[in-house]
Amino acid sequence: MTHRSTEMVSLGDLTHFDSPRLSGADSEHVRLLAESDTELPPILVNRRTMHVIDGMHRVRAADLRGQAKIEAIFCECDDEEAFVLAVKANISHGLPLPRADRNAAAKRIINSHPEWSDRAIASVTGLSHKTVGAIRRRASGEIPQSSTRLGRDGRERPVDAAEGRIQAGRILAERPGVSLREVAREAGVCAATVRDVRDRLRRGEAPVGPVRREPEAAATATPLRPKAVARIDGSDRAADRAPDLPALIHNLRKDPSLRLSESGRTLLRLLDACTVGPQEWTRISDNVPPHRVELIATAARECSRAWQDFATELEQRSGRQASG
Repeated sequence: MTHRSTEMVSLGDLTHFDSPRLSGADSEHVRLLAESDTELPPILVNRRTMHVIDGMHRVRAADLRGQAKIEAIFCECDDEEAFVLAVKANISHGLPLPRADRNAAAKRIINSHPEWSDRAIASVTGLSHKTVGAIRRRASGEIPQSSTRLGRDGRERPVDAAEGRIQAGRILAERPGVSLREVAREAGVCAATVRDVRDRLRRGEAPVGPVRREPEAAATATPLRPKAVARIDGSDRAADRAPDLPALIHNLRKDPSLRLSESGRTLLRLLDACTVGPQEWTRISDNVPPHRVELIATAARECSRAWQDFATELEQRSGRQASG
């Protein structure tokens, strides 16, 4: 676990509790914490507002103990992101968050993040994705509507697959030379769908055909970048198949669980270093001192091997969790 530094904060500086607990603090739980001999764990505070994101019971227990200060971890985020963090914290430790409160939290997150998928919201609230879907349907007249959903993998996909295909067909018709990857990004579909739409248009067929359900793993896996091949019809197949890494990382930055944790920010910084374009890589390689070429090449291969091991570990862990 990545170590995070803490600071002591005055109880009088804490201004607000935006808790997912509809009934507020549990007085009995506060009393038990206050009477305990153990040191209270750090609370989580939004430095922008001094609002307590996680630790309402600990703050009140510290007050009962007569403490003037409490240990805190600080982050910086807006109110909507703070609420998401509060929900995640309340389902992962401490006093369990009642189901009614989780349902209410899911509704609020659907309202503030309508582009998030049911599974993404379920992972925050501790509900099943089917329950989140039912809450979304019941609240459909009260919340903003989005034509795409942001999944747990950070990729956006259309709610209506047919609409995505129609949009892809429109773009291909208006801009024949555009790459499949760019069409996929604008239409909110995968490059394989755009390729199928292009092939259907060439045969004189409509963009929307029989729906073919793809395995979820295929939709979320990151394809390997193939070697460069000859251009066909003005597009590079390697470019069409390769993921748009800058766009993928941009979407990952929208996830508060990554952006607002130290380990998440470290991961995003490491991924940012991989977004260097071909021209920049050429410029860097041209300026490598000749006497260091062998060592730098070795280091680069070791970095590549470390990323491969990291990806394999994540996939294996995901597989174990799915089978468990």
